[in-house]
Amino acid sequence: MIAGLRSTNADTPLSRASWARDRSAGCSYPATAADEAMSGASHLRPGFQSMQQAAMNGHFDIIVAEALDRLSRDQEHIAALHKRMSFLDVSISTKAEGEINEMHIGLGGTMSALFLKNLAHKTHRGLEGRVRGGKSAGGRSYGYRPLRQPQPDGKLTTGDLDIVPEEAVTIVRIFENYAAGLSARSIAAALNAEGIPSPGNGSGRWSFSTISGNHKRGTGILNNELYIGRRVWNRQRFVKDPETGKRQARLNPPDAWVIEDIPELRLVEDVLWHRVKMRQGAVREEMNPAGIQDGGLRPERGRRPSYLLSGLIKCGCCGATYTLINKTRYGCSAVRNKGPAICTNRTTIRRDAVEERVLAGLRECLLHPALLDTFIEEYRTAWNEAQADTQASRARAGR
Repeated sequence: MIAGLRSTNADTPLSRASWARDRSAGCSYPATAADEAMSGASHLRPGFQSMQQAAMNGHFDIIVAEALDRLSRDQEHIAALHKRMSFLDVSISTKAEGEINEMHIGLGGTMSALFLKNLAHKTHRGLEGRVRGGKSAGGRSYGYRPLRQPQPDGKLTTGDLDIVPEEAVTIVRIFENYAAGLSARSIAAALNAEGIPSPGNGSGRWSFSTISGNHKRGTGILNNELYIGRRVWNRQRFVKDPETGKRQARLNPPDAWVIEDIPELRLVEDVLWHRVKMRQGAVREEMNPAGIQDGGLRPERGRRPSYLLSGLIKCGCCGATYTLINKTRYGCSAVRNKGPAICTNRTTIRRDAVEERVLAGLRECLLHPALLDTFIEEYRTAWNEAQADTQASRARAGR
């Protein structure tokens, strides 16, 4: 029985994973799972995980791959896979390296990790060159669209931006309203009430965070310096959390920023920009009058409190998440962040009350004797299947 791994994309590790489903003697035909267009730097890939689970269930005896980096490009993950497969008596063989041993894992894992690091550096240098040449390095800011013009060789230009007039009017309006004293929530509610398309594909809705953003990271409409004809690149970088595989933003030091003036893309005058900055500073001062700077707290270590039903409660009117609006009560996030044009449900509920309702419902509905009998029968069936797999594994080891 074999597990075959092949790639349909040279840059996509583990594009295909196959292993034998029939464990009868002498049968070795593969079944396939796919992991297309997923980074080999992460082990949280469905095909990769299902392949390991199939190995633990004794579904195959050997993994065959095009090369070692088709399995993973992370040193920790490839070493863990080899260690686990060795314990299960499953060998790994590749077309490029042959049968994989500890030497391949050490050297090959290191080379794969270095490849990813070098690729990131080269991509970063290429983007920096585009920015210093007056071009956009990617991403679309609200108020602009890509400008593609034909070149003498027939190709179209890339990295140029053009102003979208109707979006430019909305941007100036946001700045003027905020400078006049309106809050970001009030501005978002008014835009949603008028049906003005939001950033992105226009199918979403305006939120206060879309407007206010984060002044340190330069995110949000009010902090985008492109609106005053200044492009700031490399303000932040992204790193992956090794536990979850999700990206987290980290600020770069100011001396690493690349700043280029692009006066032709200016939408907001300096006077209006400075008025907004002064009001933002006043709001921050009001929220933190003592000016306390907690320099010891790092973003990756910050965790908001999690409760029993965090992220599970939905608004019955609009479907948005019910979040804690203070220390004790849940409320609809949409009506507070996006305005009554999206939802009118301002009903709140105490956290301890909704938790008690849910737990009482579970006790009354799921602890019924008939349901317990069904659960016991299903558990017995699953236990018998697991025991059968264990006995088959022992028999195979004995042979």
